[in-house]
Amino acid sequence: MNSYLLAFVQILLVLLLAPLFEGVMRKLVALVHSRIGPPLHQPYLDLLKLLGKEELVTAPHPLFRYSAVLGLAAILTTAVLIPIGMLPPLESAGDILVFIYLITLAAVMVVISGVTSDSPYAAIGASREVMMLLTVEPVILIALISMAVKAGSTRFGEIMAWQAAHAPTFSTLIAGLTLFIAIVAQMARLPFDIVEADQEIMEGPFVEQSGPKLALFKWMIYAKQFIFAAVFISVFIPWPVVQPAILNLLLTLLKMAVLLLIVGVVHVVNPRLRIDQAVRFFLALVVIEIAGLALALVGS
Repeated sequence: MNSYLLAFVQILLVLLLAPLFEGVMRKLVALVHSRIGPPLHQPYLDLLKLLGKEELVTAPHPLFRYSAVLGLAAILTTAVLIPIGMLPPLESAGDILVFIYLITLAAVMVVISGVTSDSPYAAIGASREVMMLLTVEPVILIALISMAVKAGSTRFGEIMAWQAAHAPTFSTLIAGLTLFIAIVAQMARLPFDIVEADQEIMEGPFVEQSGPKLALFKWMIYAKQFIFAAVFISVFIPWPVVQPAILNLLLTLLKMAVLLLIVGVVHVVNPRLRIDQAVRFFLALVVIEIAGLALALVGS
């Protein structure tokens, strides 16, 4: 019962704090651009506004209507499988492979939202999401497998414990750097803001979504970037581990905020890549990661 209570608390943590971290990133971008920018609580206002609006159903396909719900559900399920300043509440229910599966399922829901609508912009956004899915997901998978090889386990808790007890190695540094770049892409930040690309295809696969369903998609994106930040910090930067657990949680949240600020800086100083440039870039990262995985297998 205690594990299920912690799982519920962790889901609430993701739901409630993810928009705040989005607000921090927006504020940073505004400051770099010499603007005042929106208040930190603006993402909450955006979600409340969309949740209160009428939903305009522009496509009859049932998957178009329920893709947002399924996508958010998949992301929230990952919240109980990952460490956020403490061991995963339901670690026995899944490992890094289940995590990748659920993250992929959420991306598939974005694709389905685009292809089941009648908008050509949404279809283009869906095709771009597929291309990014096929190139970014292998980077994430190989990075986590490299850490699993070092720790001798595919469970997040055991990987985090091993990393906390050991100094970084060449293979873990390679995995950490490549995973950070993949996280920037997963957060749809420049230079990898290719799927939505406001100036090109007007929100891409979300262009036909409205009201509560658009709110759920946005909430899914906020939660996704929060979860990836938590995974990166817990797996690659777990030091120092402090007691009690609540203090370690607060320290983890602080490190996650710093990570998202760095992602915000990357977003501000880079132009958007073309889709073919992004694909070549991530294929090169896969080659580098395979070398890192080989180093992990030989103990380096």
